[in-house]
Amino acid sequence: MHFTPLHGRPAAQAARSLLPLRPDLFAKGLLAFALGIGSAVAATPAAPPMAASARAPAASACPPLLQHSFPRLQDNQPQALCQYSGKVVLVVNTASYCGFTSQFEGLEALNAKYAARGLVVLGFPSGDFKQEDADARKTAEVCFNTYGVKFPMFTDTRVRGSQAHPLFAELARATGSQPSWNFNKYLVGRDGRPIAHFGSMTAPDNRKFTAAIEAALAAR
Repeated sequence: MHFTPLHGRPAAQAARSLLPLRPDLFAKGLLAFALGIGSAVAATPAAPPMAASARAPAASACPPLLQHSFPRLQDNQPQALCQYSGKVVLVVNTASYCGFTSQFEGLEALNAKYAARGLVVLGFPSGDFKQEDADARKTAEVCFNTYGVKFPMFTDTRVRGSQAHPLFAELARATGSQPSWNFNKYLVGRDGRPIAHFGSMTAPDNRKFTAAIEAALAAR
């Protein structure tokens, strides 16, 4: 092996000066050096994990209007309306023995047509106008079997007057209209704010009504 002279000394002398006097000490020195590097690497702190808020945006808060829970018609299990936050919601007070009961079909058609765009129809059977059965099983039979309803339905709910559920009391306050009969319709925007009230005479396929739904779906 050939070494370049260091500081003018002969190559052989320079080479000898690079060798340790004691091979065993040289080996120990190499071992200590390697262990030192390993411990230094191990001691290097890992990068802190990314905060959850940085990984994904926080879920939108549930608007006050939807901060209610209702028993589900088919099994009486409580359902939080907050699960519909961010959707356009159509709240309807329904009845099984009313001249407008056939609107169930049109409401289900609306729900099916616009569900992918963010609409959900919520049905609230009510005996306030004496046209709903006290037996929830019979109400469910009319809704699900007779008219093929697939949108969420809840148990009997008070919808008007001093005993109105807070949801309907707030809808009446915000729109200036409490339900005057069965199948009144309240359109609620994605932000949880009531947009408009439509009476029983407004059919689910009414052009003005569907235009309002489409405008609400388009709003962000």
